[in-house]
Amino acid sequence: MSLDTIRERLDEIDSALVELMARRQQIVAEVSAHKIGTGTPTRDYAREREVLEGVRAAATQSGFDADTAEQIMRLLIRTSLTQQERTRVAAQSAGAGRRALVIGGSGKMGLWMAEYLASQGFVVEIADPEANAAPYPRFEDWSELTLDHDVIVIATPIQMTAEILTELAARKPSGLVFDVGSLKTPLKPGLAALRDAGCRVASLHPMFGADTQLLSGRHVIFIDLGDPDASRAARELFSSTMAELVDMSLEEHDRLIGYILGLSHALNLAFFTALEASGELVPKLKRLSSTTFDAQLAVASRVAGDNPRLYFEIQSLNDYGKESLDALVAAATTIRDLVATKDEAGFVALMEAGRDYLARDRDIG
Repeated sequence: MSLDTIRERLDEIDSALVELMARRQQIVAEVSAHKIGTGTPTRDYAREREVLEGVRAAATQSGFDADTAEQIMRLLIRTSLTQQERTRVAAQSAGAGRRALVIGGSGKMGLWMAEYLASQGFVVEIADPEANAAPYPRFEDWSELTLDHDVIVIATPIQMTAEILTELAARKPSGLVFDVGSLKTPLKPGLAALRDAGCRVASLHPMFGADTQLLSGRHVIFIDLGDPDASRAARELFSSTMAELVDMSLEEHDRLIGYILGLSHALNLAFFTALEASGELVPKLKRLSSTTFDAQLAVASRVAGDNPRLYFEIQSLNDYGKESLDALVAAATTIRDLVATKDEAGFVALMEAGRDYLARDRDIG
């Protein structure tokens, strides 16, 4: 049998696999409609476990690697959940007959919000001097609009958001107004001005990137601004998703963000800065790389390719940011000193303390 003939057989199987996956998604659509009609939650963890265990057993019986089979099935489940979540969001029709304005809608997160609101039936408009390919009416200057929208979202850089919030307070729009900023303390005066002007104002932080499709396992943080009705309205926009909705104070948010974003960003900045300063080329390092290095390099590469001005705002505008940066410097200094003095006992104690700390997190989860 020739190689071409063998490859033809593989091509036939590949086509059959694609057809089966398409048929699976069609059945997923039926499942989604049934869940919506009966009020059943989108995600069923017991059913997922049952499916995965069945796949592993079938793979073992067929002589196929069970781990590989599970990974493929997990991807298919994730794809199914994404489809079901989108269907549920659209079915809710929370925005039917309502208008939404996204200020900064040409940016990554602004465009995500525009598409998300449009999926709920909102008639979406964008206010942004930057053009984009999105199918929404775009205005260069939001201040020239009448602002009679039902929802106004501010998705601009943090310092710009602070200015826009204050300017909006003077205009007193009647619709729900909320920002999606990564930091809140710089926005405090503008948010207070809107509240004092009698506007319906909320503040939230989607804890995911603009490339996120499935919100299961993701968090959306809602800041307490003393306007429960506005917060409730903002929460309702995400009620049909599988995202975890978290409430907290403005100060607690920024203190924790100092570690969640500030520390993690700084760690990756330090990683690729040290590599760049070493003079060693990445291709050469990758030839000798380990699993840990490859994973860290992948994360650092994403950070390095992101918006540096946004990262600078997150580091420089957080009133609580210095705490986590000082902790990072102190930790690096401790490790350096333990290695320099060949303090094996101290090094082992450091790693064991970290292991115990992270194990507590698993126990809590």
